[in-house]
Amino acid sequence: MSDLVAYYMSAPPVARTVATAVFVSSVAIYTGLLAPYHFFFHWSLLFKLLPEVHRLVTSFLLTGPQMAVLFDTYFVFKYLSQLETGSRLSRKEDLVWYLMVVGSVIIFLNSVLTGAAYYLQALLIALCYTANMDLRGATAHFYIITIPAQMMPYCLLLVQLLFPGGVENLKVGLTGIVAAHLHDFLTRIYPEFGNGPNLLPTPSLISYIITSPRIQNTGFGTRIMPKANPAAGGGGGGGPLPDAWRSKGPGRRLG
Repeated sequence: MSDLVAYYMSAPPVARTVATAVFVSSVAIYTGLLAPYHFFFHWSLLFKLLPEVHRLVTSFLLTGPQMAVLFDTYFVFKYLSQLETGSRLSRKEDLVWYLMVVGSVIIFLNSVLTGAAYYLQALLIALCYTANMDLRGATAHFYIITIPAQMMPYCLLLVQLLFPGGVENLKVGLTGIVAAHLHDFLTRIYPEFGNGPNLLPTPSLISYIITSPRIQNTGFGTRIMPKANPAAGGGGGGGPLPDAWRSKGPGRRLG
């Protein structure tokens, strides 16, 4: 058990948090502990006297039923880990901003085009698209066949046709590809090939909120640095006087 906990805590923090939220929410809904009413999204619910803004997040937390709970959670964790550890989105603030942008586009497209109220399948396809675009030229294994890595999201789309409501799932999945491609175009393709600026830079506010000098990513997880101890005389200093005054040597009392 301790090895399992250690492995869990060593996983990339954003991937670990999102995958855990997806798994716990889905299990709670399918076992009857939570009602799915609190998870779907509709624009009208944002304009109530008490806006239900949590639906902007919870609408991405419901997997398919039965074995899909495990498979969807696994793929969410896999692709988020891939983005968090080995891509241009490896900074936590960049990955969080990516999720916010792609999620917003997915919600808008589905509200206008499909009428869907749950969006995890679209987000999963978007994550797969972005993760495998960074592997262009490499190959990937899709069940028993080997395919170019950039074809993986389209194969996942075709698999969705095999499940109940396959056509609707396909439509939702396509919005994920559009959202991921739009983000890729505005942040990578246009700056690299159009000699233009990054049109979706990570806002400094998000960087300020997420980045903390006391938190460090290591090879075995996330380490929180202790605050400096003033009594130990190291680094942090203490007392009401500025550091420049304390560095001038011992004081002398007049008179």
